Amino acid sequence: MIDEVDQRMKAWVGRIATEAPVYLGVPDRDSMERGVCLYLLELGPAPLSRPGKRNILQFSVCYLVTVGADTPERAHRLLGDLVFAAMSDKDIEVDLSPVPAALWAGLRSVPRPAFRLRVQVRKEQPLAEVRCLSLVDSVPPPGGLLGQVVGPGDVPIRGAWVALPSLQLSTRTDAQGHFQFPRVPPVKSLGRLEVRAEGELLALDSEVLASGTTPLIIRMPVKEDG
Repeated sequence: MIDEVDQRMKAWVGRIATEAPVYLGVPDRDSMERGVCLYLLELGPAPLSRPGKRNILQFSVCYLVTVGADTPERAHRLLGDLVFAAMSDKDIEVDLSPVPAALWAGLRSVPRPAFRLRVQVRKEQPLAEVRCLSLVDSVPPPGGLLGQVVGPGDVPIRGAWVALPSLQLSTRTDAQGHFQFPRVPPVKSLGRLEVRAEGELLALDSEVLASGTTPLIIRMPVKEDG
């Protein structure tokens, strides 16, 4: 991704400095008359992307921009053109703070007029698929057991006690009669499933669980209110 930004910035400089060569490298003593030098100085954070349809990862890159020419006047004029062009570009952040002397020393270069510009590097990530799980109409996740406890007329039973004694697991049904055991062994090895609701107890063995519907619909033999 950074190499694509390198080429984009070289093309950007080329549109302004039409007669000067543009290169990526260290602004050392030998580059004084080469043309425009873009030196990748550092990486940094970038503002968080706005919420939207795409998830964008991004950071910023900072280039040190120096200019060499056959005369100081031409180098200075070109440097000014680049600064104003960068200021006019909404995708470029210009930093005109003095370049520390220690940086020039580290580059083994003679201090010279320069500026820094920052641009963002972005990578679009596909959004994770969000799926709404319906306990009645969906296939349960691997290793999970989903079901619904209903009474006469398939009316959901809320607060029914559902247990897998062999695994020492139990839960209660929600307002729609749904229950879920997220991580359990294969159905054939679950043992007995017990359901208690409205004073009735119903036990289902593993063979019944394996041959039943998915999600499991449990119809409790409870009496209708008279």
